[in-house]
Amino acid sequence: MSQPLQNCTVVVTRAADQLGEARRLLETQGAQVLDLPALVIGPPDDWGPLDDALSELEDFHWLVVSSANGVQAVEQRLQRLGRSLLRRPANLRIAAVGRKTARALEDLGATADFVPPSFVADSLIDHFPVSGYGLRMLLPRVQSGGRTVLAEAFGEAGVRVVEVAAYESRCPDAMPERTAEALEAGTVDAILFSSGKTAAHTAQLLLQRFGPGWEQRLETLKLVSIGPQTSRSCREWFGRIDAEADPHDLEGLVSACRSLLR
Repeated sequence: MSQPLQNCTVVVTRAADQLGEARRLLETQGAQVLDLPALVIGPPDDWGPLDDALSELEDFHWLVVSSANGVQAVEQRLQRLGRSLLRRPANLRIAAVGRKTARALEDLGATADFVPPSFVADSLIDHFPVSGYGLRMLLPRVQSGGRTVLAEAFGEAGVRVVEVAAYESRCPDAMPERTAEALEAGTVDAILFSSGKTAAHTAQLLLQRFGPGWEQRLETLKLVSIGPQTSRSCREWFGRIDAEADPHDLEGLVSACRSLLR
C-alpha cells in the first residue's frame, strides 16, 4: 500500500474529542501525527435561549445545523424535554452543512432533508431548496466566533431566523509537551487547521509556549486549511496559507496535505 506521507510529521488541530478520525486518515498515509487540541467544546453560558426555542420546535419550518457539536447539543437538550430529533415535528425539515454534520444526524436516525453540494455555509444559501419568504428557521451555533452569514443571508431573503448559542468552544490551557518539543526542534512538516477558531487558538497557544517571536516556529512548515473561512483566519494570524482542502472536509484536508508534502 502506498504511503505518500511516510517520514512526514503532521500536527492536527481539532477539538480534543475529534482527533481520532484525522489521526487515522493521516496514519494510513504513513504520517507521524502529533495532536494539538485547539478547542475544548463545552456548554454555552446560558442554555435558556436554546431550550426556549426547542420548546416551540413545531413553530419552525427548518432547523439548520452547521456542526456535529450543534447536532449533539440540540439532541441533548431535546432529550431533557422527553423529545428527540428522530421524533421531531412532522413539519420540521433539517438542513446540514457538511458531511460530518449530516453523519451526526444519521447516527441519531434523523437524516437531513437537505445537504448542500459544497460543505460551506455559502453553498447552503445558494442551493437552498425553497423560497425563504415567510419561513421560520432555527439556527443553533457556537456561542462566540462563528459566522453570522447564514442568519444575515436568510434574513435578507425574508426568513424569520432564530439564532441561539448551542455550545461554546474555548482554548485549552496548554499544548501537549510532545508537540511543543517537535515545533521547537523544527521537525514538523505541516499543521492542519479545521476551523478559524483552531487557527486563533493555536496562535494563542504558540505565544503562551514560546513567547514573542513564536511565528519563527512556523517558518519551515506548511499550513493547510479546511476551507475559505479557515484560510482567512490563518492569513490573519499567521500571514499565509499554503493549501486549502477541496472538498472542504477532513478527507479533503488530508488530500491537500498529501499534495503539498509529496
